[in-house]
Amino acid sequence: MTVGLVVVSHSRALGEAATALAGEMLHGAAAPIEVAAGLDDGGFGTDAVAISEAIARADQGDGVVVLMDMGSAVLSAELALEMVDDDVRERAVLCAAPLVEGLVVAAVSAAGGASAADVAAEATDALGAKTVHLAPEEPDRGEPAPEPSGAEQPGAPQGEEEHGVFTVRPAHGLHARPAALLVQALRGLDADVRLRNLTLDGPEVSGASLSKVATLGALQGHDVAVRARGDDAADAVRRLLDLADDAFGELDAPSARSAPPPVAAPATPGQPIPASPGIGIGPARAGGAAPVTVPAARPGTPAEQRGRLDDARARVREHLRGVRDRAAREIGDAEAAVFDAQLLLLDDPDVLADTGAHIDAGTDAARAWAEVLDEIEGTFDVAADEYLRARARDVRDVRDQVLRALGGVVERGAVPDGILVADDLTPAEAAALDPARTPAVVLAGGSPTAHAVILLRARGVPAVVGVGTALASRAGEAALLAVDGTSGEVVVDPDPSTLGAFRDRAAARDRRRDDALHRAHEPAATRDGTAVLVGANVGSAGDARAAVGADLAGLVRTEFCFLDRDSAPDVDEQEAAYRAIAEALDGRRVTLRTLDVGGDKPLDYLSMPREANPFLGVRGLRLALARPGLLADQLRAIVRVAHDHPVDVMFPMVTAVDELVAARRALDDAVEAVGRGRPAGLRVGIMVEVPAAALKAAAFAPLVDFLSIGTNDLTQYALAAERGNEELAALADALDPGVLALVAATVEGAARADHDVLVAVCGELAGDERAAALLIGLGVRELSVAPAAVATVKQAVREVDLGRARDLATAALACPDAPSVRALLG
Repeated sequence: MTVGLVVVSHSRALGEAATALAGEMLHGAAAPIEVAAGLDDGGFGTDAVAISEAIARADQGDGVVVLMDMGSAVLSAELALEMVDDDVRERAVLCAAPLVEGLVVAAVSAAGGASAADVAAEATDALGAKTVHLAPEEPDRGEPAPEPSGAEQPGAPQGEEEHGVFTVRPAHGLHARPAALLVQALRGLDADVRLRNLTLDGPEVSGASLSKVATLGALQGHDVAVRARGDDAADAVRRLLDLADDAFGELDAPSARSAPPPVAAPATPGQPIPASPGIGIGPARAGGAAPVTVPAARPGTPAEQRGRLDDARARVREHLRGVRDRAAREIGDAEAAVFDAQLLLLDDPDVLADTGAHIDAGTDAARAWAEVLDEIEGTFDVAADEYLRARARDVRDVRDQVLRALGGVVERGAVPDGILVADDLTPAEAAALDPARTPAVVLAGGSPTAHAVILLRARGVPAVVGVGTALASRAGEAALLAVDGTSGEVVVDPDPSTLGAFRDRAAARDRRRDDALHRAHEPAATRDGTAVLVGANVGSAGDARAAVGADLAGLVRTEFCFLDRDSAPDVDEQEAAYRAIAEALDGRRVTLRTLDVGGDKPLDYLSMPREANPFLGVRGLRLALARPGLLADQLRAIVRVAHDHPVDVMFPMVTAVDELVAARRALDDAVEAVGRGRPAGLRVGIMVEVPAAALKAAAFAPLVDFLSIGTNDLTQYALAAERGNEELAALADALDPGVLALVAATVEGAARADHDVLVAVCGELAGDERAAALLIGLGVRELSVAPAAVATVKQAVREVDLGRARDLATAALACPDAPSVRALLG
């Protein structure tokens, strides 16, 4: 059953924002929502014709629930019902629920398969939580009658009861998102589930109702009792306890079934780690957002002020979406979610309502926005909880971006040119850096494989991470810093001789880069003539065009087609996207990696069970084989493109030969479905990311044309060191001899095949110029790197002597640790 929803509001912005907020609660489920709000000229008002059209679009045969904001919206909705077909009118329900709260609850209820009448009833009860929380105590009226529970309810499931207790871990308590997850976890189960806040000794409520769950008032640390009856009672209790143990997806919360965690011991300062190559010289500047002045008030009516604010927000929204899309391509969708939080704040209906109230009282748009956001930031900034304090930075960033769009002036003295010294850097901050004004970045913490640092490398900003708090503190107070992101050197207030040496190195590097760019289109070969392909890792046609001199696209992250949408792209859309990249490469080979997502990189529309360790879960090819329709569509699109362009198809996260056999069978089916025979240039390969795949390379080699080593994942799996964990930054090093031994094993296994099987590296290690000789000495014959690094990596290949490279590889494999290998590289 699919009940449609229609939002009727005087304000288009309010209707869209409420719809976006409701969508955040669905967690991959579907609830068709249509917005009929505002007038065609952008003004406030409601249009009965537009509402009738929205009702018709929302109707899918199971009914439509219409929610309205106030006054004439109700009259317009009533008139709209007179304009639709009789059968649609009979299925439509005008709901008296409050617009925002009602829509959130209605969306969750509709997505769960409730009838139109039940959706409307749930929405009407949506103010229950707020009413219970804010209503004054009136003991003279007596206590309300408790809800019927268990077998007392008509039609309630019968059977043995199951019980459980969980502790609320999320910092915000059981707020809207975790509450929605809780309700969704119970969908489809034959169980009547009741919840009670033991800490507050509150009443028992239904776990199937989002509005009722909200009335629990469950805050962080509160204990909640679960009671379930029915055939699926045990499963229901288990699901809720597992959700709570996972902090409802909010991973920074303490354990659900234990006492508060002990305070972590301070991290021991480590050896500075080179993270992004290049040399930076300049004054130090401490990390921190640049303050933005609130511009002078501009005259205008409240409607004109709202228009100015809406225009500014629209520009910021477009910018944030662009940054989010870029970050999703370069560092993954999970980390790009930081921008989703900012987008939500930008369109938060409560923020907009408060700002509107200030404007109605005569305040200029910029001042109104600043006052509301400053108040929110202040609330977070003084919180005892570290998570909430971190949210203050997000609020400040959104505040400042909108003020800039409104004409606010950045305080020029607040962000001088210089080397950024900070404790750590978020992806959002890395994306916002201006490389022209930031010669380098020095971080007390961080990891070379952290997503923010990958962004720095992609943007050409030198960086050294893990320098420790002591060195970072001294560096932050320095008049001058010299930083070498290739060697990991950070020199505070260098003497003239040292400064001269750094400048000589920088000049030599510039000359080398210029020479490399001049020769970028030439093939790369070692001094003895061994050819090595240098490709680019790309996520769009734009990336492909930026890859000057690339011999091929060694890795195309096809996830870009699947992000920021409500459903998977169809075959035609994927074909167009892949074809655009192939055309941008102008006849050069394109390696299309099939969809690489999973529990650690989820898609909103792809429902997946929660996993205790998603990095070791259903992801990559495992997920694709579990969703054969998704894989079939993608392979059909790839085959179509392969008929016109040289294409490699590459399967990620392969562990077993049976998986590859099944994937090849799916590819054969796609070839047959396209109906034009097998494309002449179509080749097949796999990603080597799992140690077992490297050690079994000889078993895979007969079935592939190439093996491409993803050193990022291979490193974290081989060393049991999650690459985003800064405490393990020194350990999670791709130059560890254990990782290099897996590279050597892959090459050795490939050599046993009765046909040529090329071995490539497409992880971050491939872009390290100093590692080129080592990888070539191990037998790697293709390096795929960030587009900006193609020319310099080609130049590094040209300087390699194969004999010496093999000796270097032998010596590296005998080293005890990664620092020893780095010392060999010089």
